[in-house]
Amino acid sequence: MDIANEFFSIPSAAECRPQFAFTWRGVQYTWNRLPQGWKHSPTICHGLIQTALEKDDAPEHLQYIDDIITWGNKAEEVFEKGKRVIQILLKAGFAIKKSKVKGPAQEIQFLGIKWQDGRHHVPMDVVNKIATMSPPAKKKETQAFLGLVGFWRMHIPGYSQLVRPLYRVTRKKNYFEYGLEQQQAFEHIKQEIARAVALGPVRTGPAVQNVLYTAAGEPGLTWNLWQKTSGETPCRPLGFWSRGYRGSEAHYTPTEKENLADNEGIRATSEVVGTEASLLLALRLPVLHWMFKGNIPSTHHATSTTWSKWVALIMQRARLGKPNHPGILEEIMDWPEGRDFGALLEGGGSCPRDTTI
Repeated sequence: MDIANEFFSIPSAAECRPQFAFTWRGVQYTWNRLPQGWKHSPTICHGLIQTALEKDDAPEHLQYIDDIITWGNKAEEVFEKGKRVIQILLKAGFAIKKSKVKGPAQEIQFLGIKWQDGRHHVPMDVVNKIATMSPPAKKKETQAFLGLVGFWRMHIPGYSQLVRPLYRVTRKKNYFEYGLEQQQAFEHIKQEIARAVALGPVRTGPAVQNVLYTAAGEPGLTWNLWQKTSGETPCRPLGFWSRGYRGSEAHYTPTEKENLADNEGIRATSEVVGTEASLLLALRLPVLHWMFKGNIPSTHHATSTTWSKWVALIMQRARLGKPNHPGILEEIMDWPEGRDFGALLEGGGSCPRDTTI
């Protein structure tokens, strides 16, 4: 649902009106309602709507400024929740656009993301728009393309490595030289967007297995989160992340790079499944024993402070596990990279078995 004229529904305080004064055709005016275009208007609007919903105990919902979504297991449940939210907003003095009230439905688009069966997809109109884009001829056009596809990077394994040639030509110190390498990267990322997999749904409970694949290769770090529940054969992807090395990270030892990938992965996945969910690390090198020992190896490039942070995060995550159910486990394996993840999903691949260290 969408609120109508949300900014103009909010009166501005009398002491704030002088700052909104303007002159038009020789007559001075000021805004007595929250002006559209003022940088603080969205924040104020979001906060007031949120306060109104919380004050009257609105049912479970998601809100971003004036866009609100509710959900449930049955159409009747969703309808009643939406009806209650509308009543609260009307009582608070807001108006609702009837044309923007959608559902109940099994498929919906919210904040530009397509949601279906608890999973978020790249909308087909976005896929088509990217597919028809012409190769960029300027830095700004390249930046615009990267901004568009970058919003969907969690759907694309190894995204940062794929777009590296394009990012290279956008740097201020570099001339714009669009060559074969850039064109190949441009076409490749368009193909990956076209076959991007849906992510989710995120499930919780003792029957859920969260598997984090991490690796540190020559071009950079990758980590990918998958989830399997009892009775399911294939794992479901929850997100793909990647980034290049920063500063001195490129000079880390192989073990340090794996530690870095593990820590980056744990931080990112904690935002998806929470910090209390059990996590199985599928690694290429046995690194957790270094963490549990708490000893910094004699040969290392990362600072002692960095090592301490790595150890602290791993130990904290391990302690969050429940009795007889450790918070973090490890299995050494040669996991697939790049688009092979898609083959793993389509082919019904299984999550690795639980193996404690």
